[in-house]
Amino acid sequence: MSQFNIKTFAVNPLQENCYVVSDETKEAVIIDCGAFFEEERQAIINYIKGNELKPVHLLCTHAHFDHVFGVDTIYQAFGLKPEMHSEDKFLYDAASEQAAQMMGIENSIQMSPTNSFLNDGDIIRFGNHQLQVLHVPGHSPGGVLFYCKEEKTVFSGDTLFRMSVGRTDLPGGSWEQLINSMANVVAKLPADTIVYTGHGPKTCIGDEMRMNPYLK
Repeated sequence: MSQFNIKTFAVNPLQENCYVVSDETKEAVIIDCGAFFEEERQAIINYIKGNELKPVHLLCTHAHFDHVFGVDTIYQAFGLKPEMHSEDKFLYDAASEQAAQMMGIENSIQMSPTNSFLNDGDIIRFGNHQLQVLHVPGHSPGGVLFYCKEEKTVFSGDTLFRMSVGRTDLPGGSWEQLINSMANVVAKLPADTIVYTGHGPKTCIGDEMRMNPYLK
C-alpha cells in the first residue's frame, strides 16, 4: 500500500513551512528548509533520523532567505545540496544580505554549495513517487511548484497562499509574471489538488479558483 507522508515544520521568525515528504520506501525529499533556530534545525534532523528516513533531495521552491536559512544544516547532516531554478541563484547567493536588509539578522546563513539546477518539466524521483517541476515566475524569477499528480498534491512555495498570492516587490519580482503564472500554470491544476503553501494553512485549487481574487 502506497504511503505519502507530509510532515510540516513552521520555522523561523516568518513561520515558513518546511516539508519533509516520504513514502513507504523511507526515501524522502525536504522542501524549503528555512529552519533558523537551533531547536528547529534539530527537530527536522530528529524527525528524519527517528523515522529512519533517507533524504535524497533538498528542494527549494525559490531562494528567498526565509526558505533557505537551514540548507547548510541539511548539507552537514545528510550531504544534500539545495536544488533550485537557475534564475533564483542570484537570490541564493545574496541570502545573507536579504536577511540583513529585511530582518536585521547579520551573518545568519551558512550557504552550502548548490546542486544542478531545476528546469520546468523536470521530474524529481524519490521512493515510489515523483514530483514535477513547474516554473512559476512572479514572486521570484525562478519560483517553481513541485506537483505530485498521483497524490493530487502541490507544494506552492510563496506563489500561492490560501486566498492570496506572493508579493512581487522584492528583487526580480514581477506582478505581470505572477498573474501570468496563475493563469497558465496554477489554474490548470485539477480542482481537487491539495496545496501546501510556503506560509500559513494548506488549501485546494478548487477553493482558490472559486474564492481567490487573483485566480478569477
